This record gives sequence, structure tokens and C-alpha cells, in this order.
Amino acid sequence: MERLKEAGAVILGKANQDEFAMGSSTENSAVKATHNPWDLSRVPGGSSGGSAASVAAGQCFASLGTDTGGSIRLPASFCGVTGIKPTYGRVSRYGLIAYGSSLDQIGPLARTPADCAAMLQVMAGHDPKDSTSAPREVPDFETLVNSRHDLKGLRLGMPEEYWGEGLTPEVEAACRKAMDTAGKLGATCVPVRLAHTKYVISAYYIIATAEASSNLARFDGVRYGYRHPGAKDLKELYELSRSEGFGEEVRRRIVLGTFVLSAGYYDAYYRKAAQVRRLIRQDFLNAFETCDIIVGPASPFTAFGLGEKTGDPLQMYLADIFTISLNLSGLPGLCVPVGLGGDSRLPVGLQMFGRAWDEGTILGAAQALHEAIGDLGEPAGLAGQEG
Repeated sequence: MERLKEAGAVILGKANQDEFAMGSSTENSAVKATHNPWDLSRVPGGSSGGSAASVAAGQCFASLGTDTGGSIRLPASFCGVTGIKPTYGRVSRYGLIAYGSSLDQIGPLARTPADCAAMLQVMAGHDPKDSTSAPREVPDFETLVNSRHDLKGLRLGMPEEYWGEGLTPEVEAACRKAMDTAGKLGATCVPVRLAHTKYVISAYYIIATAEASSNLARFDGVRYGYRHPGAKDLKELYELSRSEGFGEEVRRRIVLGTFVLSAGYYDAYYRKAAQVRRLIRQDFLNAFETCDIIVGPASPFTAFGLGEKTGDPLQMYLADIFTISLNLSGLPGLCVPVGLGGDSRLPVGLQMFGRAWDEGTILGAAQALHEAIGDLGEPAGLAGQEG
């Protein structure tokens, strides 16, 4: 934020999100749920739903989000904007309230990949205040993006795990049409395997909740966070402050994380998940031996209705099935809108995954594809709205 202000950015306000970034719909907000500008009866995605909705509604040039398991890319897909999760360590995490410290990364959301590149150009770079910030030179992202107008010479890897069972027809149709356009722009599509994709949900919700349990332990009503006013002793202060100060989803994840870190279960769950995480990262490294960018849908479906999945946490978690693996691997990835799906005419987003520190390649490719496909138009949900 300091770098953006120094570069002349005007900060308009704070956007809504799922509490502690835990959610896929922005319905877990401590304030109110955010609505999708394309259809006000649907969610904008999460956890950075307010950020995506504000860009889609034309309220701002760009916004910031945090991506722990897809929380930039999923809202970008649902709201028809571009959002990028940089390589872990590319952007400083100083000032961020940690959810999963080994997964969290800050990134921009904007109308186009070129706009995201302009934001990332300012945001990226080493920060001595953040021990996870990498001391690497920042490329000229804007030049890399503006110099590419086709996809000639690029090999796009299409993992069979992302293009098969589970995709709704409207998402698959829009994404395959985008791949046809990529081919016309000169790209070569090649099949790749991400064999451990079926384990990403399990591995993620062990690692992320374990880290959340540790990180949120500081919110005890003494040093941080809400403090219950009527506690009679220290034990009651802890219990009441944490039970009243956290929402249902946050409490659920803290309990899950505490369980997997408890004596007798650490090796069976957390250690095993960490081993699977390494295998997931290796899948990507192997795939990049035969391709330059990995592509696939950002979500199996378009934006769902408000309240549709709140009663079934597992179904909500599955919304992130295509985004989580990137956080576990620490690699960069973005979502770019590629069309409006089916009769509902809701945005569909295509993901592009890149090699570590190679945000320039995926931003340039996404911009070329965006220019060929064109804008989606104005969100239908804003028709007739005042302001």
C-alpha cells in the first residue's frame, strides 16, 4: 500500500471480504454479504469478493486482494475481471493479517491483464519488513505485456485433470472456445498431467487450517482482537472472546487446524499433507518441462446463488478445486475473463499458471488473449441501478 501511495494511487476505501479470508463467496463477512454486479442474487466469489465486485462495477481502476487458496482468482472469474496471484515472495506480506502464512500472497485485480501489470510493477519487490519477501529483481512487467499481441511460440499445457469430469457445460464451452482463439493467435496446445490434483483439497484444508490455528491464537482478547467485557476470569475471557469474536467458518477452521496439530495426529495428518504438497509442486515442475503456461478453468461453475452453498461447507470448499494447487506450489497464476456462459450469461474465467517468478509471461499471454476476445461488456446486474 505504501508503494502504491508513493506512486500516486488514490485509495478510495476498504473492500468487503470473508472474515480472515476464510471463504469462497464473501458470505462469511463480519459485516454483510457482497453481491455480484452481474446478477445481484449471486455471490461474487471469495474471499476477496468485495475487491472483484468493486472493479467489475466500475467503482475503481483496480483493487487489492489476498490469495490463500484462490481468493483472488475465484472472485475474478465470477465477476468477469482479471486477478493475479504472484509468486510467493514477489509482493510483501507486511501488514497482512495472516491466515495461512506459507500460502498467503497479495495481488491486484483490475479490468485487464495490462492494468494488473501496472499495479504489480509498483507493488512487487523486496521488503526487509517481511522475512518471506524475496530479494529478486522486478522485471518490467508493463513492457513485457505491451510488447506481446499474439501467442506465437508459446506452448499451452492443458491438464486432463482440469478439463474433464465436473465442469459445467457453459464453463467448458467458454474455456474451449478461448483455447481455439489461443490456437489462432499462434499457441500450441499440449496435454500435461497434474496427477495429484485429486489430493489438493485434502492437503490444503489440513495445511491451511493448521496454520490458521497457530496464527489466530494471538487473538485471545488480551493482546489482539475482540475482548468480552464481562469475563470473570482468564479462562472465561479466552473462551468468550474467541467464541464471540470469530464467525462460524473461522471457528470451524481453527478447530480443524488445532485437531491436525494435536499430539498423536500431527504425523498422520499435517506431515502427510506436507509430503503431498511437495508432490503437487513436482507435478507442476514436470509439466513445465513440456509447456510454457498451464491453462484451465478457474472454477468448475459460474457464480452460484447467495445462500446456495452456505449449509454445506464441503461443497463450498470444492469451489476452489482448480485454484488451490497453485498456492500449495507457490507459483504465479492469474484468471482472465473469456466469455459469458450459457443462458445465465455469467462470466467465465480462464486460469494461466506460470513458472516461478515468470509473471510477465502469463500477463502478456493473458493480455493478448483478452485483446482477441474483447471485453465482456457492462455487468447486467447494474442495469437500472442508481449511481
